Amino acid sequence: MTVLEETTGEPTGEPTDARGRVAELHDIRARAVAGPSEKATAAQHAKGKLTARERIELLLDPGSFQEVEQLRRHRATGFGLEAKKPYTDGVVTGWGTVEGRTVFVYAHDFRIFGGALGEAHATKIHKIMDMAIAAGAPLVSLNDGAGARIQEGVTALAGYGGIFRRNTAASGVIPQISVMLGPCAGGAAYSPALTDFVFMVRETSQMFITGPDVVKAVTGEEITQNGLGGADVHAETSGVCHFAYDDEETCIAEVRYLLSLLPQNNRENPPRVECTDPADRRSDVLLDMVPADGNRPYDMAKVIEEIVDDGEYLEVHERWARNIICALARLDGQVVGIIANQPQVLAGVLDIEASEKAARFVQMCDAFNIPIVTFLDVPGFLPGVDQEHGGIIRHGAKLLYAYCNATVPRISLILRKAYGGAYIVMDSQSIGADLTYAWPTNEIAVMGAEGAANVIFRRQIGEAEDPEAMRARMVKEYKSELMHPYYAAERGLVDDVIDPAETREVLVKSLAMLQTKHADLPSRKHGNPPQ
Repeated sequence: MTVLEETTGEPTGEPTDARGRVAELHDIRARAVAGPSEKATAAQHAKGKLTARERIELLLDPGSFQEVEQLRRHRATGFGLEAKKPYTDGVVTGWGTVEGRTVFVYAHDFRIFGGALGEAHATKIHKIMDMAIAAGAPLVSLNDGAGARIQEGVTALAGYGGIFRRNTAASGVIPQISVMLGPCAGGAAYSPALTDFVFMVRETSQMFITGPDVVKAVTGEEITQNGLGGADVHAETSGVCHFAYDDEETCIAEVRYLLSLLPQNNRENPPRVECTDPADRRSDVLLDMVPADGNRPYDMAKVIEEIVDDGEYLEVHERWARNIICALARLDGQVVGIIANQPQVLAGVLDIEASEKAARFVQMCDAFNIPIVTFLDVPGFLPGVDQEHGGIIRHGAKLLYAYCNATVPRISLILRKAYGGAYIVMDSQSIGADLTYAWPTNEIAVMGAEGAANVIFRRQIGEAEDPEAMRARMVKEYKSELMHPYYAAERGLVDDVIDPAETREVLVKSLAMLQTKHADLPSRKHGNPPQ
């Protein structure tokens, strides 16, 4: 049996037989799995963080992990690197299963070089990304690294370039999920930004391009790392983070749940499950949940809960752009993407952030064969100088483009208000919705009755002896002529006006019919979406 030298991990003697070589292999593997030292592991745990292998164990089914290039070591010299060549080079890569389905993973090991990326480290990530694309299986990155390995210079930066290129090649081909479990600074932050979903853990994970010290030196502003790029900042303010949790265990459990709602790749459908919630279940509570008065708010989330299987759904970007809801749920066991205005926040209007949030979600659903159900209660786009100068035209066009470009089954349901351009943008029949339904409380119009009456009947109102009485009469006339619940249905712009209590049954039957939908886009290299 060969003894390993304590500091470098190198064998001190040559084994003389096969058993000796196998024993040597087991010793080397044990050292690679254990990591640099118990002290380094204790330091990681003291920060409230798990090790790379502990995280992988939480993510994957027990005993399913198959590691790739465990014995890889860097070959850099200078700055003391030649004396420190740990196995794995600070990143654990491989594949396993989540609920029996193959998932590829790489996890930075902060205990080794602070998880910093060097040439060998990057090459391992490139390889596992290539394997994920070739196998057509999701890729999960467990990020906890200090950026580029400065001692290796530009070679480390080139490693990031290879990751970005593969992120882009995999986009819309396999699901890519980034789990931020430590610091992520500089150019390293762009890999998560290129992936489909970003998870963060409060207090321990941060993302920023320039850190607090640089910000202070350049602008004079003083701010903490969490204040600059913590989980809550990115979940509420920037929109960089889709999901934020208090601890790693909960975060990784939610990654597993998200994977259960996604297909393996763009050639497959999401996994369907047996459903015990009756497809024809009536929901009479909906008749009282949504007020007929368009000026009264209500919680759209409760409407979604009442309609989907067992009231369960996973909201994406829950705390950013809260005037619109984007969620994954199931209807009769089939995964669907739900986009819905939220009347409790800004009356459910579309603004810059809501448009961007919904547009990206529509693109993700379309890429991965997830049917889209849209719940409309939208009074229009948010007016204001800030919105106009901020580019609401081009940002709103992103949502319009995403819907028009989507070929998956698309169903829209108008609950109440559907005014102006926002009605058209929110997957109206005119931009390609396969089926459009409305509740009897719907109001589909260019604008609200009061505003329309003021424009159309301005002269009559101004010349009347009692302008207010005349205005009220004209509003009533406009509503009766152009805004009654069956106006759009009579003109074929709505396929049916339905009883709200039957919404679940109608949606389930419609999705079943659309399962075999096939639509081709015009031949082109790619579109040129609004920026």
